[in-house]
Amino acid sequence: MMLDAVAAEWWKLRSVRSTSVIVSVAAAFVLFVVLLAVQQAHVWDGLDAARRARFLLRPLQELGGWVAQLCLAVLGVLAATSEYRTGMVRTSLVAVPSRRRFLAAKAVVVGLTGLVVGEAVTIGCLLGTRLAVGGRPFPDQRGSIAHDLPGFIASGAAVAVFALLGLALGVLLRSAAAAIVALVLVWHVLPLMVFHLPGPWNERVGSVMLSGLPTQIAGLSADHSIYGGLLPPLAAAAVLLAYAAVPLAIASVALTRRDA
Repeated sequence: MMLDAVAAEWWKLRSVRSTSVIVSVAAAFVLFVVLLAVQQAHVWDGLDAARRARFLLRPLQELGGWVAQLCLAVLGVLAATSEYRTGMVRTSLVAVPSRRRFLAAKAVVVGLTGLVVGEAVTIGCLLGTRLAVGGRPFPDQRGSIAHDLPGFIASGAAVAVFALLGLALGVLLRSAAAAIVALVLVWHVLPLMVFHLPGPWNERVGSVMLSGLPTQIAGLSADHSIYGGLLPPLAAAAVLLAYAAVPLAIASVALTRRDA
């Protein structure tokens, strides 16, 4: 029964035009990042040694994953709110009477989609930018690809968490506009506000901001970031999972206690 529910949710997700549009935007951003890396390489060639020592490539490499977080979060929102908007949710609940199973099937499909797209975008940005700059010794690119890969894999996992968070907010709020506004607050606005808190609270609170957790999971420094870097990798991974699990649990309770 669960497999049938997952198959039905997969069919619904891929049949909606917004899904292909969102995934295409995320994929196209990889190309955009690579083109920017080509431009960065040309800029590098015209710099003196002192300025090259401060010219970093990693912020550009991380841009694709950062945008993918928002794209797949919106996908998660629409996976829930589109059914409420059209009234299709009633038909879905007739086919799958267990509301917890219904939400779990959606979470499996949305989470796996977010994971696949997230890893493709983040790793694509890493490999594409490395290829674009060639052998130029950017100060933050002296390690091997294997050295940098764990951080980008963690960033790809964060994309899946954003997708599940979007799904949970869509179920809770039943409004695409309200859920997307809430996501943008979590994605970018709240971390910026936390950054301006007086120390050491900016780092302490910033360390649990969702977008900053992948860096801590990979054990990398959070220098030059609006996020803190105080959590050990296992604690950061637990907080990352909680961003998906807690909202989904609340959404499951709400779904079972109110009318469709």
